[in-house]
Amino acid sequence: MGTSPDPSAFPGQSVSSYDVTGRLGTDYYAVFADIPAEDRAVWERAQAYIDEVGPAMRAAWNAADYPMDIARRLGALDLLNDGIDHPALTRFSPLAAGLVNMEVSRGDGSLGTVIAVQGGLALRTLALFGSPAQQETWLAPIARAEVPAAFALTEPDHGSDSVSLETTARRADDGGWVLRGAKKWIGNGAAGGVTFVWARVDDEGADDHAAVRCFLVEQSAPGYTGTVITGKGALRGIHQAHITLDDVPLPADAVLPGARTFRDASTVLYSTRSGVAWSALGHATACYEAALQYAQQRTQFGKPLARFQMVQERLAQMLEELTAMQLYCRHLADLEASGGLRPTQASLAKYHNTRAARRIAATARDLLGGNGILLENGVIQHMADIEAIHTYEGTESVQALLIGRDITGVSAFA
Repeated sequence: MGTSPDPSAFPGQSVSSYDVTGRLGTDYYAVFADIPAEDRAVWERAQAYIDEVGPAMRAAWNAADYPMDIARRLGALDLLNDGIDHPALTRFSPLAAGLVNMEVSRGDGSLGTVIAVQGGLALRTLALFGSPAQQETWLAPIARAEVPAAFALTEPDHGSDSVSLETTARRADDGGWVLRGAKKWIGNGAAGGVTFVWARVDDEGADDHAAVRCFLVEQSAPGYTGTVITGKGALRGIHQAHITLDDVPLPADAVLPGARTFRDASTVLYSTRSGVAWSALGHATACYEAALQYAQQRTQFGKPLARFQMVQERLAQMLEELTAMQLYCRHLADLEASGGLRPTQASLAKYHNTRAARRIAATARDLLGGNGILLENGVIQHMADIEAIHTYEGTESVQALLIGRDITGVSAFA
């Protein structure tokens, strides 16, 4: 795949222009040496995409700009399917879907989040729970990124305890629905497309009173306001929104018939946690490779950094954790492909990999010294973006409690 990096290139300039099966010692255990040809072709397509858009995305991250044309290219290249099994979508194996998440995140974390939002959350919600008519209208445009799509569950006062959501959906006299409430941290929530809004039914006396339902809301609907959240220090190349729903009127067929409980929202979230584990691997790989290249090229005290014992020890520590992350991801894909993946196993992979990615990024930044805080070297950007993925789709503490409940049989949630 690709070509070897130019030894004179400054580290971080191209994070995917080499053979990911070991030319830089990245895949030390040959975890990805036996990728099937079909999956490898998808991986290479993602790599080519990142090589194409990488420089523009570095500039976009620096400017806190969301380049929609670059995001749409993911759809045009059929890279948004995230392993969703639906007859209208190209079927990626769990391994291929993971490799796409890894490769795109290695190039740019904001684009990795586009995959998570547009594909992993929004497209999956529609594919799992949408009516035939909803899917016929929206599935292909969302998969091709012709229509930006958002997944709105998190609220200003309910993040980790999203089961307590306060957004309400009440039935209107005409048989439709009216949504009221607020959502926060919603990727693509102000992009001019559609939002899948999770709300609690407010209909005293009805069989589904207090049930959690999902609604397909066009962002042009009256009463829908999406405001881009500014001042972010991570994932600056994609916009998240604060959404207000001020008595948004919806037709009766706006509700997704297959989504009837909070458990359905959890099903979507569980599915995307594997993607976050792969994304963390991509970020960590970029940091490790930047540190390795820098150590080989940077001269201090008359010799390359790589000749210092302390530097070699740090590189070995980073590789140890990176290899563990790879093994987690590869086996995670195997479990999912066999149909045997349990939600808490995905939680454990996210829990391990985002924690390990933080450590690798911190070591890499320190190894680069003062140059480690320059965006042109990549590490500080990945380090910041890792902080975001460490939190979304369930914080470290939430993952620990999910795993703890599974292994003890006792819930420690409030």
